[in-house]
Amino acid sequence: MGKLNVKNGTPVGHHHLCKSCTWGQFVTGYRESDVLVFCTNTGPNFRVPFTVHECSEFQDKSKPDWEQMEKLAIQIQPLRVSKKTKGFNIDLNPETNTQDSDEPEFEEPLEDLDELEHVDAVAAFARRS
Repeated sequence: MGKLNVKNGTPVGHHHLCKSCTWGQFVTGYRESDVLVFCTNTGPNFRVPFTVHECSEFQDKSKPDWEQMEKLAIQIQPLRVSKKTKGFNIDLNPETNTQDSDEPEFEEPLEDLDELEHVDAVAAFARRS
């Protein structure tokens, strides 16, 4: 006989949601029934007397927080030589990029066709060498 799935039915098993939450604190004994669960998100902390299935303040402790994601992020700057150029380029000299200057952070797109042809010619020359 196959397994029957019921939406919004009674959950099967006894996996405690607080075990994977950053706010959950577990104290376990030698027996399976010796488990104390505390939620440290509230003040004062309170004991959770039952197995939690869903929580509105749940924060998965296996996922990085905002500061950790900023540390892991790679800083990239868009590079546009012409309309044909696609993609991004990594800024290899971050100290040359000054935020205090009056210049705009990114160049405005070229609207004059003569300038665009000049840029295309420079790009073609750079590819040849």
